Amino acid sequence: MNLDTKIISDCKKGKASAQNKIYDLYSGAMLGICARYISNINEAEDVLQESFIKVFTKISKYDFTSVASFSGWIKKIVVNTALNYIRDNKKHKIFDEMDQNIEMHIQEKNQEEANINISQKEILFLIQQLPDGYRIVFNLYIFEKYTHQDIATELDISVNTSKTQLFKARKLLQKKVLEKINNKKQKIVSSI
Repeated sequence: MNLDTKIISDCKKGKASAQNKIYDLYSGAMLGICARYISNINEAEDVLQESFIKVFTKISKYDFTSVASFSGWIKKIVVNTALNYIRDNKKHKIFDEMDQNIEMHIQEKNQEEANINISQKEILFLIQQLPDGYRIVFNLYIFEKYTHQDIATELDISVNTSKTQLFKARKLLQKKVLEKINNKKQKIVSSI
């Protein structure tokens, strides 16, 4: 998104109209990021609000050298806020290193399945259905481009746990996608 430096400058001065413009421009995309980490939409919206409070209180620290990176700066605040929320509100340990022996049987894709599309909204829903540990590592690795070492440091887990969680997340997501494709195929066949 191209954002005028005047809007950022006005926001730094605390002008509500500039804050509203920034919120309007970025809140939709940032809610999508929150929803990738937190499956409950009400909680994701709370994290979004908390994130924008941080954006507006920390905007004086934003460096104008690269206006193009403004969205990346906001995204980093949103991701960190989501991770802090998860860390502060987890009721039980999300990462269970004892969970090493889960077997998942994935069906092979065939040519018919390649012709059935799954929307971005459906993929987001499937990601939200992943267990917390899988979902968090998957998001950090795939979308935020964290390394396994970075994930391990951020979440206070071992590198091997990060790798295992990612492996299991991919397998489970693949299984869910295949199930979704098969359900769509069955609906197509039954409608004929």
